[in-house]
Amino acid sequence: MANDRNTEDYFGPIRRLLVGLLVFVLLGIFLVWRIDSPRVERFRLAVIDRVVPSFDWAMAPVTSVANLISDFQSYQQLAAQNGDLRRELQQMKAWKEAALQLEQENAKLLGLNNVRLDPKLTYVTGVVMTDSGSPFRQSVLLNVGARDGITDGWPTMDGIGLVGRISGVGEKTARVILLTDTSSRIPITIQPSGQPAILGGDNTLNPPIEFLENADLVRPGDHVVTSGDGGVFPADLLVGQVALGNDLRLRVRLSADYERLEFLRVLRSRAHEAIVDAGNLLAPQVDPAEVESDG
Repeated sequence: MANDRNTEDYFGPIRRLLVGLLVFVLLGIFLVWRIDSPRVERFRLAVIDRVVPSFDWAMAPVTSVANLISDFQSYQQLAAQNGDLRRELQQMKAWKEAALQLEQENAKLLGLNNVRLDPKLTYVTGVVMTDSGSPFRQSVLLNVGARDGITDGWPTMDGIGLVGRISGVGEKTARVILLTDTSSRIPITIQPSGQPAILGGDNTLNPPIEFLENADLVRPGDHVVTSGDGGVFPADLLVGQVALGNDLRLRVRLSADYERLEFLRVLRSRAHEAIVDAGNLLAPQVDPAEVESDG
């Protein structure tokens, strides 16, 4: 206890002396800074020039914190601008896709207007409303029907090639069986060899060529057109090109764009003669007795 009392008696006066000296120095600095005199002003400037540059190390943390805050604010602004640019880029992509679709649609309409057909063939252009949505039936529905004079069996084309034939007509709609449908069979001619064949659908985009008389005369890349045999389709309608399938069968790469069927041209094909009395196709039977009597 005595040692604690002696320590307090020793440090107490020193503490009071230091506090008094600090107060005196601060008071002197205050008075010097408040005195309006040229000499004092030069003294103040000399002190500032001497002391302030040496305090750069003390201001470094404050400067770093200020720069960090400024950088963080700049980062927030860049992040916001980046988000705005991303949204604008998404909108630009959507506009680009819409522009491409309109360009393709315009190209198809121009193709429908520019394709040269037999002058005797007139046509009606319809819009594809929907497809069958079935892997076992390849067909589409058009917005034209009996009111537009559509009848069963008429061929349909897009801007380039043959697509199918009308199979089912309503008052305002018509069903088109595509060439890829398993029930589709059309007579074709392969150019330049002139080989006749049958194009049969098998639910693929490249239907096979059937009943080909001489396959050695056919090469991949040969053009395929309708033959007109049987009056099913008009002759010389473009179908596609010959291609060799993975199964080593000769197939047809269809010219029509089956991925984007939007507009179809229904050709008013010439009506073929309907067979009313099948018996007239056979020669009349002759009585042998009449033949002998005539002889």
